[in-house]
Amino acid sequence: MNFDWSPLWISLRTGIVATAIATVLGIGTAHWMTTYRGKGKAVLETIAIAPLVLPPTVVGFLLLWLLGKNGPLGRWLMHWGFEVIFSWPATAIAATVVAFPLTYKMTAAAFAQLDPNWLRAARSLGASEGRIAIAVMLPLAWPGIAAGILLAFARALGEFGATLMLAGNIPGKTQTIPLAIYFAVETGNTQAARFWVTVVLGISLSAIAAVNGRSPRKRYWRQRRGRHPQIEPEIPRVEATPLPKDVRVGSPQKNPPSPRATQLEVEIEKELEEFDLNIALQSGSEPLGLLGASGSGKSMTLLCIAGLEEPTRGRIELNGRVLFDRARGIDLPARDRRVGIVFQNYALFPHLTVAENIAFGLPHDLRHPKAKRDRAVADYLGRMQLEGLENRYPEQLSGGQQQRVALARAIAARPEVLLLDEPFSALDTYLRSQLERQLVETLSDYGGVTIFVTHNLEEAYRVCQNLLVLSRGKAIAYGSKQAIFERPQTYSVAQLTGCKNFSRGRALGDGQIEALDWGCQLRAIDSIPAEFAFIGIRAHQIRFLEEWDESTTLRDRPSENLYPCWIAQTSETQHRMTLYLKLHDRPCSPQDYHLQAELFKEKWERLKDRPFPWQVYLDPLRLILMRSRSDASGVSP
Repeated sequence: MNFDWSPLWISLRTGIVATAIATVLGIGTAHWMTTYRGKGKAVLETIAIAPLVLPPTVVGFLLLWLLGKNGPLGRWLMHWGFEVIFSWPATAIAATVVAFPLTYKMTAAAFAQLDPNWLRAARSLGASEGRIAIAVMLPLAWPGIAAGILLAFARALGEFGATLMLAGNIPGKTQTIPLAIYFAVETGNTQAARFWVTVVLGISLSAIAAVNGRSPRKRYWRQRRGRHPQIEPEIPRVEATPLPKDVRVGSPQKNPPSPRATQLEVEIEKELEEFDLNIALQSGSEPLGLLGASGSGKSMTLLCIAGLEEPTRGRIELNGRVLFDRARGIDLPARDRRVGIVFQNYALFPHLTVAENIAFGLPHDLRHPKAKRDRAVADYLGRMQLEGLENRYPEQLSGGQQQRVALARAIAARPEVLLLDEPFSALDTYLRSQLERQLVETLSDYGGVTIFVTHNLEEAYRVCQNLLVLSRGKAIAYGSKQAIFERPQTYSVAQLTGCKNFSRGRALGDGQIEALDWGCQLRAIDSIPAEFAFIGIRAHQIRFLEEWDESTTLRDRPSENLYPCWIAQTSETQHRMTLYLKLHDRPCSPQDYHLQAELFKEKWERLKDRPFPWQVYLDPLRLILMRSRSDASGVSP
């Protein structure tokens, strides 16, 4: 008597077909759910995973009700001459339904593990959602998807209850291995039952072992890589090489904008958990710096401009094009805004080489044919001093090299607006200085709007001509960098721009003010604000009478705003000393001080051995007179 192998072939065919269908549906559903922002998402999620938690007989009954002769779909299929139940297609349908939640959940989990900035970067580079899914999401999430496929196959192979309800137990037609085991036990053929159990265990456990054997640290794209050593940080050249006219930085695909005509206007509000973002700004070809403490709304402002976050209210207009207008229902997707962004972590695609990362940002007219794409990529590699690194992967680059690749990729898309979100934050001090100079050179050749986010005061001052200072989502200062740094109008702005010495103030009349916390009266040169409340002076602008040598005439020495002082404590860096000064009397403890003064060590060497008290000079020209602690009414473009 020949052994009946049909349950094995039926199970394998069913498992393969069901897994293939479940994979396509699972990936598609996971991608759609990842981007879906409408209502009822939780309900849809529940329906998608229901077959994973419901008893198989319940799933089988629901399928039988749906596809049976009297079911909604069954009657329609019967009308066209198709009868699904008690046939092999019913076996495949039952296995697909129970396997689908595994491919969906594993794919959704893999998508959720992706750095959201990868997807944001791809959208800002003009990629469609389909291209993002194929070129970014699937390759990066492939290990998780593969695990879902293997588990789905094991689940489809072992399906019993739903198959029995919908397809029945027809030998040679719908009898899969689980049904054969059940039939063998029912008839007392334990030897056949043990054989089929062994087969199912072998196949299923092999699939599970394959899943568990996949290390989350091993990504398939690493197997494609050569054995390139880690690139040592190098000093980039500062001089810039102009790009050919057909790939000029900042030029959009059609009608390159004139720097004089370039104009971005933003007036938006967005409700956040801790505060409401409320920003209004205008920017042209001069770089605009967004300055503020961490969590003040700087990065969220960039995401709203780029179309990667949606404001609650407001309007964004670029060169006459309305990018966003809540009142008119306009909200251009990120891929159509022509807004490039360099993220704080650079968001380079880890499965693509340097050349492939840059090519991803090229407009369609430069991506084809391949020779044209290669020439364009070579131009950007040359401009950013990345020659010889085109075949490296991001993890094989130094921080400075990654930053230059991210900048090259952003400008390769020919954006009209370039958004830089703290691009130097991950770099060491020396490399930061070199790349900052290179960035200034690059921006000087760029014809569009540049917005530069940073919390580094000196960096903002060197790179940007105009500044917008944010505090908890509100603009508290807006104007030229000189005006904001030299004459901040409020306590908060002065603090954010690096002032360390403050005192409550009171106007005495005739140009005299009283520093209540410093215990002294001062002569002020600037006009005293109507709502005068605070006095400030920057640490590096404090001077000492001892600095004037004996050759200085008495007439040239200051005669007012001079007060005796003692040092309460000191701290030092490589080149500077910070002195904590107590006015009028000796300090009682290291914490008993009024002012911080900063000076170079060369000057400290000349002063440190002089007897106390020293005479501290608070220059009237350097005093900062402020209205209030956080009043934003002084903001003006």
